[in-house]
Amino acid sequence: MKLSRKGEYALRAMIVLGQEYGGGPTQIREIADRENIPKKFLEQILLELKRAGLLDSTRGAGGGYSLIKPPQDITLARVIRIIDGPLAPLSCVSQVAHVKCPEQDECGLYRVMKDVRDAIAGVLENVTVADICRRRAEASSET
Repeated sequence: MKLSRKGEYALRAMIVLGQEYGGGPTQIREIADRENIPKKFLEQILLELKRAGLLDSTRGAGGGYSLIKPPQDITLARVIRIIDGPLAPLSCVSQVAHVKCPEQDECGLYRVMKDVRDAIAGVLENVTVADICRRRAEASSET
């Protein structure tokens, strides 16, 4: 798995929205400025996350984006899969986009890449947007 720039920006935007959860919509400009993300690129990312059912949007002067679910219910794995696709380094070990390989049963590479997939998924499935918000707040209070 390689996290793209788009995936990184999606996670950073979700963290901002997690920090603002319950406080009404957050404008794209505010997210872009806080996270140094190009506004036009961010618009595309947020629209994709909205289509996937993670965000709601409100039009108008006080409008913006907000999380549909609480931040503790959104895993990093879910966001990454929406933006970048499967977590697996090879399609033969993917649980989401599995492609059967004829040599899979005898392939040593398959076994290693399956372990890699399991390790990555094990971390990302168990870390939520709320966890990252908490870590960010802790880091800010230490400085």
